[in-house]
Amino acid sequence: MLFVFSFFGSIAGVIGIPISFVLGNVRRLYKISMWIVRTGVRAAGIRVEVSGTEHVPAGQSCIFMCNHVSNLDPPVVLPAIPGQSSVLLKQELMKIPILGTAMRMAKFVPVERGAKRDAAAASVTAAGEALRSGLHILVFPEGTRAVDGRLSKFKKGPFFLAQQTGAPVIPVAVSGTQTMMRKGSAAITPGVAKVEMLTPIFPGEYGSREEMLRAVYEAIAEALPVGMKPVE
Repeated sequence: MLFVFSFFGSIAGVIGIPISFVLGNVRRLYKISMWIVRTGVRAAGIRVEVSGTEHVPAGQSCIFMCNHVSNLDPPVVLPAIPGQSSVLLKQELMKIPILGTAMRMAKFVPVERGAKRDAAAASVTAAGEALRSGLHILVFPEGTRAVDGRLSKFKKGPFFLAQQTGAPVIPVAVSGTQTMMRKGSAAITPGVAKVEMLTPIFPGEYGSREEMLRAVYEAIAEALPVGMKPVE
């Protein structure tokens, strides 16, 4: 998988970034990147089963909120989302040569862990601009990977974004990746990853961020296998 990502990614970056910059459009580069990601995932012996795409409202930018149990989650989930998506990700990833440039062009949004209020507000503003430009947003509201694979508490920031923009929230339950690449390990075990997109949650139907957070949390918890459900 890493060979596919580094080999084809480097070629796509060196050729695609200048062309996309001249054209002022990264759509083709994004499509190529998603092909590379899918190819890399398949090369690792991972089969991805996607369900629930019919729940994604047509013609609307949405916020996809997914549980997080493995470094495999982004490459498994992102290509499954219809259209083009931005991602809220760790700021350090933006420093990776070539990849960081491509992610900035694609309007990926860096998030600083433990950021002060101004930095957090800037990330929300950038994510809102990405949504208004027609992109979806993928975010992992737990903020980090769960060590035991079980759903853990959500951060409030993504729900402020949903409330502020009014964008529909698509809860996403991913499973299988927790046994393929565990936290703290670079080893990958082939298997089946399941990505289930659930019924949209509309911010306007909730009186507070806390109510919306609870609704998204409960929807994902309900869809996860027993061994991944939160311990009450």
